[in-house]
Amino acid sequence: MRNDFLIDTESACVVSDEVAVNTANCTRVHQPSSVESGAGFTAKKVDTDSIAQTQKHLDRAIVLAWKAVKSNSRPPALTRTRWVWRLAGAYHSSCHTSRLMEEAAQRFAASGRKNLAQWAVQKAREEAGHDRLALRDIQSMGYDAEAVVQALVPSPIKALVDYFIQSVQTTDPIGCVGFFYTAERLGTFIGEEYIQSVEALLPLGTHATRWLRVHSSVGAEVKHIEETVKVVAELTPEEHIRIAQACYETALLRFTPPKEGYISDEELQNVLKPLELNTCLRV
Repeated sequence: MRNDFLIDTESACVVSDEVAVNTANCTRVHQPSSVESGAGFTAKKVDTDSIAQTQKHLDRAIVLAWKAVKSNSRPPALTRTRWVWRLAGAYHSSCHTSRLMEEAAQRFAASGRKNLAQWAVQKAREEAGHDRLALRDIQSMGYDAEAVVQALVPSPIKALVDYFIQSVQTTDPIGCVGFFYTAERLGTFIGEEYIQSVEALLPLGTHATRWLRVHSSVGAEVKHIEETVKVVAELTPEEHIRIAQACYETALLRFTPPKEGYISDEELQNVLKPLELNTCLRV
């Protein structure tokens, strides 16, 4: 699972060249009209225009979620200590992904949806070992990584993981396509400038942005988005709507601040202090 929890959500707005549709009920995603369905959402013909229309449809769902949240709450400023907290979230977002996507592939295959099964298998392979990247980053920060991820389970990540599990463990796991699209689409807004701003906060010689680089535009996120959109463009209008709904629901979870508020740096330091390693154990 791609976890864009590592970026500040106020800077993660998706820009679409179509204005988001105003709805009276923000829990509903805009559904394509008969004209849109015929022109851009046909399962029989996939060309450049239909691919572009498909991406606009999915991006619109994310924009609607952004507008629906309308929160004045902002994450605390990033510090070295808070970066460890975010890396713990990265670990929890990644540790179940390959297994869940293998399960999704089996469910897609059982329903005769070969393309989606292949897509899920590919995702399982792409995500393999990313939890270990997060652990290495935490250890590079000077902490017992296994102990840190046991002690820190950010609530926003738990909500996302629970949603991901539910989207997979159903008869039709098509919601996981929207889940992945949203995570990877937001990841494309993480560039070298942001990564360097994180590295500037860290002690010299610390290598704690490996997970972040993989899940950014510097990594393969742009390519992954292109691949997913092509697969979605081949699906039916009804499937497009369900995937867009999952994009919307995933984005809501991403953009909504934790109800209990953000943990303070002082609280984090109290948790992390006993988990410090000798400097010679950092990697």
